[in-house]
Amino acid sequence: MEITTAMVKELRTATGAGVLDCRKALETFNGDFDAAVTALLEKGLAAAAKKASREANEGLIGHYIHQGSKAAALVEVNCETDFVARTPQFQTLVHDIAMHVVATKPLYLTPEDVPADVLEKEKNSYRTQMLEEGKPEHIIDRIVEGKINKFYAETCLMEQAFVKDPDLKIKDLVTRHIASLGENMRVRRFSHLEVGG
Repeated sequence: MEITTAMVKELRTATGAGVLDCRKALETFNGDFDAAVTALLEKGLAAAAKKASREANEGLIGHYIHQGSKAAALVEVNCETDFVARTPQFQTLVHDIAMHVVATKPLYLTPEDVPADVLEKEKNSYRTQMLEEGKPEHIIDRIVEGKINKFYAETCLMEQAFVKDPDLKIKDLVTRHIASLGENMRVRRFSHLEVGG
C-alpha cells in the first residue's frame, strides 16, 4: 500500500510523533492507521517513562476564564526548558488543562493527594452501601476498589477524562506531550475559582 503525505499528517496529528516515525509505523503496518497509532503511542509511553525522573523546573502558569467571568482556573505545568515552555504545543496544553479544571472542578491533583481520612470515609460509605444491598462479603472489597477508582476519576485532575477527548485521561494527555516534545512535564498545581463558590 502506498503511504501518502496525508496519511502521515493524520497520524502525526493523532499521536504527536515525528514525521519519519509516522511514515515508518504506517509502512510497518501496511497503512493500518489504528495499528500504527497503537505502536506509536506505546513507543511514546516508553519514551515518556524514561524522561519521568528528569527535573522539570521551567514551565508556565496558565489561566482560563469562562464566558461571563463567573469561573476561572489557574494551573502550573512544568517542563525542563524555557524553550519548550514557549512552544505553541506546550502553551495549548497548559490552556487546555486550565479550561478542563473550570469544566470539571477537580478537588485533588492525583490519587496520592486525597487525604487519608477522606479516602477512608469513602471506602466505609461504599462498604456500608454494599452490605445494605446484601452483596456477598467476598466480593465487596473488589466492588469498593472499583468505586474508589471511579471516585479518583471524578475528583483527581490527572485521572479525569479530558473534556475535549473523553477517551483520553489528563495524565495521558500530558504523556503524549512528553513524547512529542521530548521533555519531562508535570502538572504541579491548580486552583479553581467560582463567583459565590
